Amino acid sequence: MADLSSLKDLAPAAENQAPVHVRKVDNLGRSYATGKRKNAVARVWIKAGSGKIIVNGKDFSAYFARPVLQMILQQPIVAAARTGQFDIVATVAGGGLSGQAGAVRHGLSKALTYFEPGLRSVLKKGGFLTRDSRVVERKKYGKAKARRSFQFSKR
Repeated sequence: MADLSSLKDLAPAAENQAPVHVRKVDNLGRSYATGKRKNAVARVWIKAGSGKIIVNGKDFSAYFARPVLQMILQQPIVAAARTGQFDIVATVAGGGLSGQAGAVRHGLSKALTYFEPGLRSVLKKGGFLTRDSRVVERKKYGKAKARRSFQFSKR
């Protein structure tokens, strides 16, 4: 390239093209994704099936006994209108039950988009693909907790 006049001959790059999302399925017909929430990490596999949800080897209603946690777990499936169409197997570790339910929800949403890329817009609008980055603040020295000071005494 000797001068700038030769730049006009170059073809323009593809501008403002949306990224193409492809289907990611293993040889067993499953999609895998990892979900995170607080200190919990969930590994989620989905495949076409009858609607069974297994979390750490137990039925999800036995593992997450509270109805609120069961509802959180099922939100992506209900939003995508795919109730009873997928078998879901999840292993989750770390954190408490609330964080674990959120982690499974996040992983399930990602796995659904890998299995059916057309569902991405629905799940994205519902906010299920966004990783909730809020975590517990660390304790600082000279403080009772992260921010709370010790009780002040004049004498």
